[in-house]
Amino acid sequence: MFDAHQIILHGLTYDEFDLALEIIGRQPNMVELGIFSVMWSEHCSYKSSRTHLKNFPTTGPQVIHGPGENAGVVDIGDGLAVVFKMESHNHPSYIEPYQGAATGVGGILRDVFTMGARPYALLDSLRFGDPSHPKTKYLLDGVVAGIAGYGNCMGVPTIGGELSFHPSYNGNCLVNAFNLGIVNKDRIFLGTASGVGNPVMYVGSKTGRDGIHGATMASAEFGDGGEERRPTVQVGDPFTEKQLLEALLELFKTDYVVGIQDMGAAGLTSSSFEMAGRAGTGVELDIEKVPRREEGMNPYEVMLSESQERMLLVCHKGVEDKIKAIFEKWGLSAEVVGRVTGDGMVRIMEKGQMAAELPAAPLSQKAPMYSRPASPPDDLAVRHKLDHDSLPQPKDYTETLSRLLASPNLCSREWVYNQYDHMVRTNTIEKPGSDAAVIRVKGTSKAVAMSLDCNSRYCYLDPYMGGAQAVAEATRNVACSGAKPLAITDCLNFGSPEKPEVMWQFIQAIKGMSDACIALGTPVVSGNVSFYNQTGETAINPTPSIGAMGLLEDHEKLVSQYFSEEGDVIIVLGETFAEIGGSEYLSVIHGQERGAPPKVDLTKEAALQKTLVELADKRLVKSMHDVSDGGLGVALMECCFKPGTSAPLGFEVSLATKLRPDIFFFSESQSRAVISCNPAKAKDILALAKKNGVPALNAGKTSSGDVEIMVGGRVLVKTSSATLKKAWSEALPKMMNS
Repeated sequence: MFDAHQIILHGLTYDEFDLALEIIGRQPNMVELGIFSVMWSEHCSYKSSRTHLKNFPTTGPQVIHGPGENAGVVDIGDGLAVVFKMESHNHPSYIEPYQGAATGVGGILRDVFTMGARPYALLDSLRFGDPSHPKTKYLLDGVVAGIAGYGNCMGVPTIGGELSFHPSYNGNCLVNAFNLGIVNKDRIFLGTASGVGNPVMYVGSKTGRDGIHGATMASAEFGDGGEERRPTVQVGDPFTEKQLLEALLELFKTDYVVGIQDMGAAGLTSSSFEMAGRAGTGVELDIEKVPRREEGMNPYEVMLSESQERMLLVCHKGVEDKIKAIFEKWGLSAEVVGRVTGDGMVRIMEKGQMAAELPAAPLSQKAPMYSRPASPPDDLAVRHKLDHDSLPQPKDYTETLSRLLASPNLCSREWVYNQYDHMVRTNTIEKPGSDAAVIRVKGTSKAVAMSLDCNSRYCYLDPYMGGAQAVAEATRNVACSGAKPLAITDCLNFGSPEKPEVMWQFIQAIKGMSDACIALGTPVVSGNVSFYNQTGETAINPTPSIGAMGLLEDHEKLVSQYFSEEGDVIIVLGETFAEIGGSEYLSVIHGQERGAPPKVDLTKEAALQKTLVELADKRLVKSMHDVSDGGLGVALMECCFKPGTSAPLGFEVSLATKLRPDIFFFSESQSRAVISCNPAKAKDILALAKKNGVPALNAGKTSSGDVEIMVGGRVLVKTSSATLKKAWSEALPKMMNS
């Protein structure tokens, strides 16, 4: 009989413990209690989110495998598919930033290559607290080093992502890792334990005591003693993972494998129960045969360890020695540790004794599912109040624009991505810094574009609109490269689901995302929910990070965001409204975070994205860049800041408006883009935009290096592009070195 302390320590409620008793008809032993604990943790079971995740659109003619597998799979033609997913490693990265981020990268890589795909690109979405907070620089430095250390050693390029700062992340940083791989459509491997009598094999690194109860830790709020959980953070070895990757890709050329799954959260427990649960079978494991790197490990520790770089696979009878030979060649363990059974039970044996005996399906697929109370915050109306007239107008627009460009959320990210190898394997054709990261698909004319996006301030003010905007911006960035957006993955980062306000934010964000996905034809094919990003009563801003991917049939039609030549025409697509609620301008210059965020008109967004893809396909444009954080002024300058150029181009633009100049200049209205073209093609661009119902304005032209911005007949900014680039490029290094 377990006492209350042991039940609570394992993260179970009394009702959940009673349900466990009902399922097995007896008291569990300690190993079984640990298994219930991790399998029914929020991190593994999605018990607070499953009822709402069902509302996502997940199918389409391009979708081969949607949510439920290790990663999503989307058809890109010519017998090829992309495999991609995004996962969180937030709590571990706050406790131990280097290893937390490194093992987050390792985990997302395994999710992709366990399905048979070679990983081709990594991206990351990072969020930290106020730059002045004493832990912010330490966390950022460690996380970036961890991502670089693991990805670079694996030989997988990190080619894009996003970085944001906000005080709501002071107690909980966010580290979301995205990975995309490419696979032949007829060589996709799934995580099922099929075929009664088939051997179950353990392959990869040996098991230690690191990461025990990591899934449970990731399903709880932080208290004052967060650092005491350091032992629950896994330790990664990218060199071993590289060996595992190559061994598996060699194995996947054979017909030996029936099913395979990464030992991620909850380790051997989750992989065995989930593989059996999907197949409707059972598994019997002899854990004495599990390779170990530490002495005296008991069944509880072996089953709950989250040691990295391990896989569980089911193979056909008679090929065990052939599989062992492949893994021995790569210096890795490969042992038969059990067999598939037909009665739906998972049995854990040690020295001929039963250490645990539990049904697979109830633990892996029928965990408690909650419809938790949800209600908007009491101060929602107050959050939306914003009196434009009370805001003083800038006296010096050049200085204001410079301050925005040097602000933490808008300044150059070169300090981050220069630590990453983004050219390894030579597939990268659009490097970090542009709207979307792009890789070529060797052996074809195709290219794949990817982007990660979310504005958590919008989501705090209006989670429905924020969720829709995150999908719109991620897919818009993909379209700005010329690629047609095909699908998304997500990483839904929120506070405690036990707080009605947080649950309301979650539900509203999903509704906004779903509506945007339907309107833009980009189903959700994979993802992750990360709750309990909360310290005490302080939750993070709701942060539904979106990873979008799209396809360019001809990589030679790729479009960058940067101006390329003097004398090109600059055209602004879309309309600007008085929308500075939740904007960078309002926050940085006026110290306010309030108002309604910009509205997302999904009909207009779809028309804009269609236009962007057509402009690239017809080779009418030289550059395309979306207008987002910071508004039109910031977007125009970002078009000038091409990496590696010592003398950035400038421009002259003249814009008419009835809005107040600063509101027009810094509005973050959606469904807009800045494009440049040869003067001879401007007429065709304007005609195409008109045909698609997209407002378009010939705003000016590029120049040698001076910047002149005229709004409503008044010159607001007149300076050199190099001066503004200096402020933009030096801000983050100065922050990290201060």
